[in-house]
Amino acid sequence: MIATSSVQERDVPLVQKVDLVRVEKAQRQLQLVGGGKVLRSYSIALGGDPVGHKHQEGDERTPEGRYVLDWRNPNSVAHKSIHISYPNAEDLAAARARGVDPGGFIMIHGQPNGLGWIGGLLQMVDWTDGCIAVTDSDMDEIWTMVADGTPIEIMR
Repeated sequence: MIATSSVQERDVPLVQKVDLVRVEKAQRQLQLVGGGKVLRSYSIALGGDPVGHKHQEGDERTPEGRYVLDWRNPNSVAHKSIHISYPNAEDLAAARARGVDPGGFIMIHGQPNGLGWIGGLLQMVDWTDGCIAVTDSDMDEIWTMVADGTPIEIMR
C-alpha cells in the first residue's frame, strides 16, 4: 500500500499541515501536530541509553530540545530518513567546553533495510545509536505528511 492511501484511510486530508513534530521520549511516542491538534501518534524506539540529552558522539542518546527537520534521504541505510538539525550552536558550545565531539546525523527513520518485516519486534527495544525509529509503514506516512523545515520538539 502506498503512503497516500494509508493517509487517506485514516481520514486526514493530505492537505492537513503538520506544524510540529513532538517526541516524548519517556512515553516512546512521536506525534504529528497540526492546527493545535495531534493528527497522528506513533510508537518509537530510541538509542540504547535514552535517558537525558545527547552530549557526545557514541553516547546512544537522542537529543532533547527544539530542532528542525532540515533534509531527507530516500536512500538511507534504514527505510527512509529525515534529518534532525542536531547539533545546534548551544550543543556545539557545550561539547567544545567538555572537549568532546557532539555527534550528529540524528534522524527519524524506519527499520534497517531488509528488516522491515520484523519492525514490530524491533520497536519493542531501544536499538538505535540516538535516532528515532518507527516502523516502515509509519515512516512512509511521516515522510508524506512532514515537510522539510518543520520544527521538532524532543522532550524527556
